[in-house]
Formats: sequence, structure tokens, C-alpha cells
Amino acid sequence: MKNLALAVSLVALAACGGPKQEAPAPAPAAETPPAETLLLPLPTATTADINARDLAERIKALADDTFEGRGPGTPVGEASAAWIGAEMARVGLEPAGDDGTYFQKVAMVNQTIDPEQSFLTFSAPDGTEMPTVLKEDSVIWTKHQDVDKISLAPSDVVFVGYGVVAPEYGWNDYADQDYTGKTVVILVNDPGFATGDPELFKGKSMTYYGRWTYKYEEAARQGAAAAIIVHETEPASYGWDVVKNSWSGAQSDLVRADGGANRAQVEGWITRDMAETLFSTAGMDFEAMKTAAKTRGFQPAPLTGVKAAGEIVQTIDELDSRNVIGVLPGTTKPDEYVLYTAHWDHLGKKTGAKTGAPGEDFYEDQIFNGAVDNATGVSALLELAEAFAQAPHERSVMFLSVTLEESGLLGSEYFAENPTVPLNKIVAGLNMDGALPIGPTRNMVVIGYGASELEDRLAEILKADNRVVTPDGKPEAGYFYRSDHISLAKRGVPMLYADGGEDKVDGGVAAGKAAAAAYTAERYHKPMDEYSDDWDLSGFAQDIQALYAVGESIADSSDWPTWYAGNEFEAARKESLASE
Repeated sequence: MKNLALAVSLVALAACGGPKQEAPAPAPAAETPPAETLLLPLPTATTADINARDLAERIKALADDTFEGRGPGTPVGEASAAWIGAEMARVGLEPAGDDGTYFQKVAMVNQTIDPEQSFLTFSAPDGTEMPTVLKEDSVIWTKHQDVDKISLAPSDVVFVGYGVVAPEYGWNDYADQDYTGKTVVILVNDPGFATGDPELFKGKSMTYYGRWTYKYEEAARQGAAAAIIVHETEPASYGWDVVKNSWSGAQSDLVRADGGANRAQVEGWITRDMAETLFSTAGMDFEAMKTAAKTRGFQPAPLTGVKAAGEIVQTIDELDSRNVIGVLPGTTKPDEYVLYTAHWDHLGKKTGAKTGAPGEDFYEDQIFNGAVDNATGVSALLELAEAFAQAPHERSVMFLSVTLEESGLLGSEYFAENPTVPLNKIVAGLNMDGALPIGPTRNMVVIGYGASELEDRLAEILKADNRVVTPDGKPEAGYFYRSDHISLAKRGVPMLYADGGEDKVDGGVAAGKAAAAAYTAERYHKPMDEYSDDWDLSGFAQDIQALYAVGESIADSSDWPTWYAGNEFEAARKESLASE
């Protein structure tokens, strides 16, 4: 692997406005701070109490253009990880990564297709060519890491509905056909979302079967040469602009022992308009086939006479990224851990990134700063670390900032596969990802509500402030499977993913929902996700205080919160604890 060498100069960060409270005596810095010179200075006047001013100062730094969108494996992206490690040292955490450092190395590859030489095209039964325009009609890539050119020979196209094989639900979209060498076309989400039937899968709540990650994995298991998902905004929960921004440019992955040979040759998305054209050329109605696909007993349908072909020419860069890990050792139970997590990466800098619709102008700003996603979460992680460092606790408290979340939760997956402490010694974890700066709310939202006893603890803490826990208002979006807690939950670790609420003190639910919708439409995975000094972070600070209280209640107890009976991760936890 190529090691990143960061030799950078110190750049001054403009001082944050507003009066500063006098800080208490700082916690002693760890003896082994990161050796790298920092691109931006660390805060100098943060305080031990959790407050909006400190959160703002850290968010502003992490979302600064200097870090160019915190792209994993890039010198400036990895410089943001160095900044986080140095800040962990400053507030008093001990290093908990590799070889006495704050860092766990994550070997990765960046794969970048050449759009001038890469293509996906279809042909109609009469031989008419139907090329797709990359980014406008399609987005394609490959997970094969050991070749710079992939050629997809003309292959039969088969519509496989939602692309789900779920024996526990009595569902198999791939039944009774051989898919070796074929191109499969797949719908977003799962049949429960499509029908709204609470007895089908989990009704409107997306299951893991609805995630794009699963769909590509299953298509490969079926032997498909190409796996293409049809994008639709409502079931995906984001627009086409998110697809083309997220899956264009350098695509990151962990280094795979088989070089990605177990995946389909080509993976990608097409627009609904493109799908309608394909189905029409095969004499099929796309909407009618969608209706059929949500019915139990659906049979996969070949698009008779339609062929898919393509080529991917790519450059492959082997790089190192890293998770950043600090710990406060416990006094009486140091081998038991409360874990806080937040991903530090974002989409980096993308030359030529365009706005939503074909034909629109290029973004003037090419840096995807990721201020909400997820400078907020990392700021909260560091704010919590500074608060916890002021007094010892019975159990250890670990703070984990992971890389490569935007590439499919890869940094947290790497940690879960290569934990620095036994997973059955992590008592519970709390994840923070993408907090909106909308001011105080009367509630906090639990993503994946109804999962574990951690929710009960949060509810009790909020009750003291006349606030409440509410379920995720869009379970169909599958947010529970879209952040880093899931990598640990799958191994049994009870995880709480609680986010800011929508019931604003000033404006109510309508105002909160409007703010969330505006962020998704205008800033999510776009260069416009930038920090602003006019953000109201008072509600965010209140939420982080609540998450501190949850963690503290576990750190100073002998309790082992667990999943509710019947939860999908309960068995994994029991097996993990039994392996002690």
C-alpha cells in the first residue's frame, strides 16, 4: 500500500466571533499526540460544558475548504483525520488505535472511471442502439479492483423486481432462472414499502433488503454480469442528483482479498425515464411491471430481445485511510466500554460536478464540505470527549471517528471486522450523523425505533426536560441501515442512533419538516452543505447533552442494556456474550 506522507504548513483559522467563557483547567494532553503538522489550528477556548459555541467552532474547522470535503485517502482529507486525532489528544483522550497512536489504518482503493471511454448501452429487439449518457441517464462503476478495463459483452436483460431473496419472508425474486452472465434490472426499496402492507416485510419501514448494498451483493451471488438499479426519488428518499454526485468521481472501497472478483462486472443506476424506454422497447409497461413486482409470487421477467453492453476504463489507486480512536480508561471496569461513533469523511472535491437537471451549469464550488454530513457528528464526538474527560468513570469510554462512511459504511465495517477491543466488551454504543441546525425541539428522533433498551434510557433523560422520544418519521428511507452503527449492530452490539427532532419549539412539526426537506433537496451531498455563522446550534447542544447523560448512566453502572426480545440483532448479541 502507498503510505500518505503529510508535510503541510500551518494555516491560520479565523477566530470565531462572540464572547468566550473562561475555560476550566484543561485536561492533561495525552503523551503521544499525532506527529503530523496540522493544516488548521485546534480550538483554544473550548469549555468542559457541552455548548453551541464549542460545537460551532469545531464544525467550522472540519467543514473548512482547507480539508476539501474530507475525501478519504487524499492528503487534505487525511489531514482532517489528523486534526481529529490531535483534538482528541488536546482534550485528554488516550490513543486507542494501532501501535499506540490515535489511528487504525484502513487499506483502501480509489477507483475512478474515465467517462470519455466508459459507457453503458442497450439495444432494442430490432437492433436499434440506445446509449445512455453518463450522469444524465446512468451512473456506472465496478468493484473489480485488479483490472483497469472491464468489458460487458452483450447480455440478456432481466427484470428481477426488488432483487430480494428473503426466505424468512417467503420471497424470492430470482426464482427458477439462471442469471449467469445476464444484466438484472432492480427496483429501489422493498415490497413492504411498495404495498404499505404492515404484514409484508416490515411494511413502510425499509429492511436491509431494500438497501442498494444488498441488491448489488445478491445480484452477484446470482451470477449476474451487471446489476442496474432504477432510481425513483420517493422509494430511494433522495433525488437523482444525489446518485450522480455520490457515485461519480473516485469510488472508494476496502482492499478485498479477491480483488472484488465476487461482485458483478458492472454495477450502476439508471433513471426511471431510461427504464421506461427499455421496457417499452420490449413491449412491456414499466408501471405495470412495478405493480406485479410487489405481489407475492412475482416471476422475474426477461426484457425479450433487449441487450445490455458496456465498458469501464478506470484508474486504480491504492491508498491508506484511517479510523481515529481515543479512549478514557475506566476506574473499576476498564475492560468494559461505552462507545460513541461519528464518521469524519465526506465526498471530497469533484471537478465538474453539476447541479440537478441535465443541461444546468456546473457548480461554481466543487468542494463538498459536508458541514451537516458529518462535521456535526464529529464535533459532537469531540465535545462529548471533552466533557467526559473532566471526571473518571467506572467503565472506559471510547470515541471512534470512522472513515469511508460515504462509500458504504466501510470504515465502521473495517473496525467491526478488526476491533481494537472485543465487541462483547462494548456494553453499548451511540452514533451521531448529520444533525440539522434548526434550534431547540421538543423531541429527539430514534432511527430504527423499537430496537433496544437504550431508547428507554434516552426517554427518561428527555422526560426531565419535558421532551420526548419519537420514532423515525420516514422508516421507508432505511436510515437505520445507512449509518455506521449498523456495522456494530449486525455483530450484536446494542447501538442507539438518535437524531435531532422535528417538533421545533419555534414553529412546531411543520417548521421542522420543512427544514429537513429543504436540506435534503438543496444541500444533501451537494457543495451547498456548508457551515454558516447564523446556524442555531442550541438545540443540537441540548441533544448532545442528552446523549452524554445516556452514556454516563451506562459508564457508571453495571448494567448491560440489550436489544428488545425478538429484535433481528438479539441472537448475535447472545452469541457474542456467550463467547467470553
